[in-house]
Amino acid sequence: METFLIRALQLIMSLSLLVIVHEAGHFLFARLFKIRVEKFCLFFDPWFTLFKFKPKKSDTEYAIGWLPVGGYVKIAGMIDESLDTEQMKKPAQPWEFRSKPAGQRLMVMVAGVFFNFLLALFIYSMILFKWGDSYVPLQKMTYGMEFSQRAKDAGFKDGDILLSADGKKLERFDMDMLRNIIDATEVKVLRDGKETSVYVPELSLLDVSKDEEAFVSYRLPCQLDSVVPGKPASMAGLRKGDEILAVNGTPVHSWKQFTNKLGNLKEKNGADAHQVTIAYSRAGVADTLSLTTDSTWMIGAIPMSLAQIYEPVEIKYSFFSSFPAGAMLGVNTLKGYVSDMKYVFTKEGANSLGGFGTIGSIFPATWDWYRFWSMTAFLSIILAFMNILPIPALDGGHVLFLLYEIIARRKPSDKFMEYAQMAGMFILFGLLIWANFNDVVRFLF
Repeated sequence: METFLIRALQLIMSLSLLVIVHEAGHFLFARLFKIRVEKFCLFFDPWFTLFKFKPKKSDTEYAIGWLPVGGYVKIAGMIDESLDTEQMKKPAQPWEFRSKPAGQRLMVMVAGVFFNFLLALFIYSMILFKWGDSYVPLQKMTYGMEFSQRAKDAGFKDGDILLSADGKKLERFDMDMLRNIIDATEVKVLRDGKETSVYVPELSLLDVSKDEEAFVSYRLPCQLDSVVPGKPASMAGLRKGDEILAVNGTPVHSWKQFTNKLGNLKEKNGADAHQVTIAYSRAGVADTLSLTTDSTWMIGAIPMSLAQIYEPVEIKYSFFSSFPAGAMLGVNTLKGYVSDMKYVFTKEGANSLGGFGTIGSIFPATWDWYRFWSMTAFLSIILAFMNILPIPALDGGHVLFLLYEIIARRKPSDKFMEYAQMAGMFILFGLLIWANFNDVVRFLF
């Protein structure tokens, strides 16, 4: 329950910030062009409002709705989420949206997306300023990587050191690295000290992400950082610094192989306690011992971490140098997200859509400001991109009709805009229901 509340609070805080900034973009540009804003609402408020306040001598009412799926500003003289068509039947007033030049109206509509993108860049910049950047270059991971069966079928081998994908150097372990490998025709690796080419067949990032086993992961040596007192490893005599060489006579060369071997033995022998013969090396001297597992098969052995094996590259940023670095990080994140959008328009992609449960699950189970701000920046990128799509009811739909007006030199009729708005809202709420339905199905099954 505590985990749920922490994630829910982070989700609400993040969405509130993103919605306020997005709607503030529309609001400020509308006021810049002397367009009246009748309402600024955080979240939607069908039927009733949780809170509302209208300052004296102000045309704008500020409110908080009860449905946390977005928010809106009600701009006078515009067909929007409120579907207030009665106002549009009255003569146009100089302070209305419809009375302003198309260029000004266009800027009002793109301002929300622009503000969300700027917010993401600012957050990324401040993350780099506060925490800096740290990573281990792939070429320095001398133990190489470990690969799933799908990756091995494509030609990779455990221990390969990743070098490049289609001539582009692979620098760090992240989603960009995985995308580059999936999209590449030729990946160069260092295998047994020799540069080797792996010719990758056509792969789908969506299929790869659905595999239980990670396509590529760090390869950690089978050396113990510590053992938990009272657990089978400690009771059998394993100690910090020991290197595990074999399990029941089968050699293991990495921590993943060791844990997989124990997992296979558990499946074979069930949950009952079972004796396992461990060959290990201590200070260069090899020996064996007999380890009796408990019913959980959690033997209480902890491997050395990546940071203990490799020295990471640490990059610190001054306040001013963090901005270009943050902008680059934001642009690269947007490029990666746009690249992944092609999977949404497939049957598998539609079934993979997630709602608030999926979004909430990306936040950490314990409070972590670094993760919170990283996720908020990423969601801001998503919100900016999704809102600029040319779908009626989204900012991109209004932009599309404004561009038509500028090119054709005539406005779409109010009746057409009303129907387009209704169709767009129908599409969006349908997607919202479908995404959250997927969450419910995943939870139940």
